[in-house]
Amino acid sequence: MIDQASPIVVEVTRGDMVESRHHAAVAVVDVAGTVVLRAGDIERAVYARSAIKPLQALALVESGAADAFELTEPEIALACASHSGEQRHTATVRAWLERVGFTESDLECGAHAPLNSAAAATLVRAGEKPSALHNNCSGKHAGFLTLARQIGASPPGYVRHENPVQQRVLGILEQMTGLDLGDAPRGIDGCGIPVIAVPLGNIALAMAHLAEPGDQPEPRQAAAERIRSAMAAEPFLVAGTDRFDTRMIGATKGHVLVKSGAEGVLCAILPELGLGVALKVADGAQRAAEVAMAHVIIRLGIPGIAAGDVEDLIAPAIVNRRSETVGKIRAISDAGHVPNSETRNVLK
Repeated sequence: MIDQASPIVVEVTRGDMVESRHHAAVAVVDVAGTVVLRAGDIERAVYARSAIKPLQALALVESGAADAFELTEPEIALACASHSGEQRHTATVRAWLERVGFTESDLECGAHAPLNSAAAATLVRAGEKPSALHNNCSGKHAGFLTLARQIGASPPGYVRHENPVQQRVLGILEQMTGLDLGDAPRGIDGCGIPVIAVPLGNIALAMAHLAEPGDQPEPRQAAAERIRSAMAAEPFLVAGTDRFDTRMIGATKGHVLVKSGAEGVLCAILPELGLGVALKVADGAQRAAEVAMAHVIIRLGIPGIAAGDVEDLIAPAIVNRRSETVGKIRAISDAGHVPNSETRNVLK
């Protein structure tokens, strides 16, 4: 067992040599705020980026908007997604927007090429440019527009900090993390919405409340259950072909719900254990975040989940352009159990 202050170390090997090393901090927390596992500095505030989309989707569901506009499980999954811009992703978002009375021109997330290379190549062959529908955040933004319609907020400018849509999302984030975030460092995310800095341990606490929301108001309990159910039922829509989130949720049959964010952030919701996980790789490497998260999932001993189920996620191979395996990515140290005498609450 490593020292609790030490991060998880993820190595990238090539041949007989370690080519790169990445360092990850991780917090695993229950709903009481008890730190179950930790590595590295979990009190440092980080931008969780897209890893907290399931928390942001709570506003959509508990406001009544999901019922008022008859949102389906695929649409709720897309509200939590960082999708790959594949045909099913974009078609579902387009149909959702049309039903609520919007078009892709109302999305304020900007456009980028599909994350999926085959989908991007299809656009090029067709002589078409990417639209906001292809933005990996278009499902989340469709959710924001739907929420705006439900609460009577102005759809134009829904990304701004002062808009009632973002204020409602901020309020939920404060409640779930147990923090007053009014003075927290704030920036602008890649899709244009506010991003708020939160200590890693408190992000894990928020995920624990999603996993086991029994101490939350009844509308939030129902919303959390609906979000978990949608992510478990539609892993492809949460990310896409060959993406870590889709593969982990699918391999564990929805017993582990993971959500990636930019700059090496990854979160997990573990309903059977009532735990939340938040992980940040110091240098922002996504490949290290994925391996570290897979390692933590196995370490936690989730019922019915064996190492063999996620073996290719724990130590993925490095493959060259000749399809030869030339190395691997592996975690060489693990999060330490916090002894009972040292358990603490992340709520201060």
